Amino acid sequence: MAEKQENNKRNWLIFIVSTLVTVLLLIYFPAWFWVPLPFVLTYLTMAFGAM
Repeated sequence: MAEKQENNKRNWLIFIVSTLVTVLLLIYFPAWFWVPLPFVLTYLTMAFGAM
């Protein structure tokens, strides 16, 4: 159970960081904002426990 809790925190952290990267790329390099989108969606799904 403790390992699952740790993984969940890690998944939320990676989701937040990748979302920030996506927003920054959208602001400064709009043509490249789609590059981190797979990370955003994958770790959001994993953080919700749906995967």
